[in-house]
Amino acid sequence: MTLTYYLKTIPRIFTCHLRGKMRLIFSGLLLCIITGQSYAATETLQVGVREIPPFVMKQPDGRYTGVSIELWQRIASQMNLNYEYHSKDLAGLLEGLKSGELDVAVAALTVTAEREQYLDFSHPFHSSGLSIAVPRTPSGAWATLRAAFSLEFVSALAVLVLLLMTVGVIIWLLERRANPGQFGGKPHEGVGSGFWWSAVTMTTVGYGDKAPVTAAGRFVAILWMFFSVITISGFTATIASVFTVQQLSGPVSGPNDLNRVIVGTLRGSTSEKYLLDNGIRAQYYESINSALKALPKQQIGAVVYDEPIMRYLVNTAAGDSLEVLPGSFVRQDYAFGLPSSSKLREPLNRALLETLSDPAWSETLESYLGK
Repeated sequence: MTLTYYLKTIPRIFTCHLRGKMRLIFSGLLLCIITGQSYAATETLQVGVREIPPFVMKQPDGRYTGVSIELWQRIASQMNLNYEYHSKDLAGLLEGLKSGELDVAVAALTVTAEREQYLDFSHPFHSSGLSIAVPRTPSGAWATLRAAFSLEFVSALAVLVLLLMTVGVIIWLLERRANPGQFGGKPHEGVGSGFWWSAVTMTTVGYGDKAPVTAAGRFVAILWMFFSVITISGFTATIASVFTVQQLSGPVSGPNDLNRVIVGTLRGSTSEKYLLDNGIRAQYYESINSALKALPKQQIGAVVYDEPIMRYLVNTAAGDSLEVLPGSFVRQDYAFGLPSSSKLREPLNRALLETLSDPAWSETLESYLGK
């Protein structure tokens, strides 16, 4: 073979080798685009977690479980991501995302317009709202006794006694001279007889032992008989209402009653913002568990926080001393937190939506939160 042959062949071999390398590089880039992976499999993501049952819970062996943890682990497995957990409080999560120290925040992080200004969120994975925890209302004999000494009951009873006394005095004044046998005697005896007559007339008992004989007395008696029907009906309805309210609810029965008491919550939470926006007095605690423990001690009148978290804590740790009022208010959407303009957001959202649509995830969610 001549030197000319080698000079022509070598550049061809080099060109073919270079084309093969380019094809390999192009195929790798295409695969990354198709799979949506923006992070190399060898990169370790820094994942901030905040213990908040039932979304994030730390087990005695150091493992994390909960709704948010299981959802994240399924997504990370699907995306082939490496990661390590870092325990943070709420302020630490937000600051870590803002500074770029954390790549993802896995907790029960509420999506708000204020937070959106300096960080990103994934699609929401759970929607709920705020709820109110209060001391459980006593029932039975104690509830009845408490209702009997309530301000509403005592006020209604005082008005009734005053009305009976007024009618009794009028009858005594009209009958004391013409009918001394029934309404005579000393003033206190005559007024007592008039009070007795007005009471038995109002209740329609009508013993007949006392009755007016004068025209004016009988006219008052007729008016009092008709008026008594209205009086006794109104009094009965008032007493029934007082006993019902005392047995079924305490000072707080909904959001509109929160301004009557001091409300416990956490600083930096969306529940704190709600209380501040509505001018409601707040007492701040390090954790919701601490706030709930203060309720039976009457240090506060209610606790306001996210409904699924509050219900879980009350059902598992509070025993029978506390209850969460039915319903919720102020919508809350939970999502994973991400640094602003994170490249992980789009591929994470695709994996998140696929996981949420899996029937198996519904079963997992039900195992933590119930139906």
